[in-house]
Amino acid sequence: MSGLSATERAGCVKILNSMTNADVISLSDTVTNKLIVVENITEAVDAILTFSKNAEEFLKRKKVQRDLIFKYLAKEGVAMPPNSEKHQLIKRTLELWLPGKVSADKQLKEENGPTETALESADMKSDAGFDPQVLGQQFCQWFFHILNSQNPSLGQQPEDWGPQHFWPDVKLRLLSRAGSEQMDEFLGSELVSLRLLSLTREERLLLSPNLEPHGLRTLCSPHGLVLVAVAGTIHRDSACLGIFEQIFGLVRSPLEKNTWKIKFINLKIRGQDALGGTEVAAPALTYNSSELQLLCS
Repeated sequence: MSGLSATERAGCVKILNSMTNADVISLSDTVTNKLIVVENITEAVDAILTFSKNAEEFLKRKKVQRDLIFKYLAKEGVAMPPNSEKHQLIKRTLELWLPGKVSADKQLKEENGPTETALESADMKSDAGFDPQVLGQQFCQWFFHILNSQNPSLGQQPEDWGPQHFWPDVKLRLLSRAGSEQMDEFLGSELVSLRLLSLTREERLLLSPNLEPHGLRTLCSPHGLVLVAVAGTIHRDSACLGIFEQIFGLVRSPLEKNTWKIKFINLKIRGQDALGGTEVAAPALTYNSSELQLLCS
């Protein structure tokens, strides 16, 4: 009898669907010790799910290659360092499949509903209980999930991206250091939306934010502006290209169900050449509190 939960079975099916037919048949023979004869892929998948003792055993199978798990996690919105070993990917996948565990993007969809255009402040209406750090984490999970979903190399359905997530006068300041330094500015929700979209859709970049305390910081101004600063790594396929630091200015829109919309973005990108071999697995913010406070004033 299968020891897989419904969540684990669904995840295993997604991984199996990314394998070749020959590998699925071979894995079925291994799992069943060739005691079950299957006639097609559907029967092979069913046999694997039925006779796998648990999810860890399934993930450790030789045919379930490291790259398959890495791509599965990426499609689920979980970006791992490209040099992660298979046992690290297995551990993260098992955490994702824990009972009662809801991925951040699904949780946000449940809270906001399928037609929401930005983070809603439904559970933060009481100023006394407002926690900017919680908002910052939820915002980053939401923002980078929908932006990364536009990357065609992930092979997933793109989420609802567009100018509706920004204020009409939003400003994007983009500083890139990859060999030479270049500064560009974009004004207006349409231009800013398109420029950010090109990072993932045309340039096929994957931005993985570090949501640990040293990688994420939030500040709140008396005038309603919430500043969210986050650091992270930039990937293309399995290669790590560098790191980024991104500062968002968020303001509530009372006319749109109190959703949070983006007022400005400062994005700083540093390529591997500019890092000088520095470890980039979990980059920390280099902005200090004084610098962030100036943006809040």
